[in-house]
Amino acid sequence: MRVLVVTAVAAERDAVCAAAPSCDETTLPGGYPLRRVPGPPVALDVLAAGVGPAAAAAGTATALTAAALGGAPYDLVVSAGIGGGFPPGPDHGQPGAAPSGAPVGSVVVADAIVAADLGAETPDGFAPVTELGFGRVLHRPEEALVKAVAAAAGAATGPVVTVSTVTGSAARTAELAARHPGVLAEAMEGFGVAEAAAAHGVPVLELRTISNAVGPRDRGAWRIGAALAALTDAFRTLPGALTAATRAAGESHRP
Repeated sequence: MRVLVVTAVAAERDAVCAAAPSCDETTLPGGYPLRRVPGPPVALDVLAAGVGPAAAAAGTATALTAAALGGAPYDLVVSAGIGGGFPPGPDHGQPGAAPSGAPVGSVVVADAIVAADLGAETPDGFAPVTELGFGRVLHRPEEALVKAVAAAAGAATGPVVTVSTVTGSAARTAELAARHPGVLAEAMEGFGVAEAAAAHGVPVLELRTISNAVGPRDRGAWRIGAALAALTDAFRTLPGALTAATRAAGESHRP
């Protein structure tokens, strides 16, 4: 199984590679350095594509195209890195549900990858592009993969929103939580990665480890080192989870 892992920055890429005993380097068209973790059973190619959804989509598309033209297309794309966790709060529209939230140090696997600020401001509030009659703002990863990867990594599952501007106020935190019930985390690349993967017909996942709480910015409370270490730990579990999920899927299709 060939998996492309896309991070924003080199520190996240290196944290993913730290889960493997060796990580070689090659260069993609456009000068993107690609780190390679050989399989079997799961071979990972790890790319630091840049910050934000546009850079993430461009880098992901470059890697997917190069792999397809080389005759070795990817089976899965994973958007990975650290992110902000939403504080616990009642799940909107879910009476009696347990509070959702992702504390610092925890791991999240997205069951919905959402473009949170792709749309327009209107007198009645924010309108996503889908309400304007075009585009899309949501990708849903395969449920079986989400469950398998989350179980192996000890992760929570829920929506992860992609933003172009990191949230820095309580008001914005509350607005996003109200618009996206059960949201666990925000980051800046997942939707861009998912768009590129969808264009190539490749399944996608998003995995985040939480370095800080979403809300008023308090750099003193951020735990980036701990989140990167958690990212390494999560990726140590990924090959086994993917292998088990693939085996289970194959068995379910047997006559």
